[in-house]
Amino acid sequence: MQAYYSSLESFWSANRKLKMGTKKVTDADFQETIEGNDLVLVDFWAPWCGPCKAVAPVLEEIATENSNVLIAKINTDENPNTASQHGIMSIPTMMIFKNGELVDRLVGALPKPAILQKLEPHF
Repeated sequence: MQAYYSSLESFWSANRKLKMGTKKVTDADFQETIEGNDLVLVDFWAPWCGPCKAVAPVLEEIATENSNVLIAKINTDENPNTASQHGIMSIPTMMIFKNGELVDRLVGALPKPAILQKLEPHF
């Protein structure tokens, strides 16, 4: 049994960079998230926001289909400091960070092709 757990641990260690689904971030780990990954799309959203709910499945699809981008989601109601620091005035707003630097901003519930068009130049 020890060998099984050891091989499982080795597998996960070797594949820890795999991106499967979106990652929830907070005020506390926002900076670490954007600086610790090469390419990050951050979705600023809130549970009461209809357009945010509409774009959520699109972002999940992008996250599972593209291992070279991390899709991070930050709830603006629970994390107002980060939203304020980045001048979020309406949601959904998506910000693309490459190597910790902001490279693009998207506002509104955009269709998948429009989001990918903004992301793909940074792959």
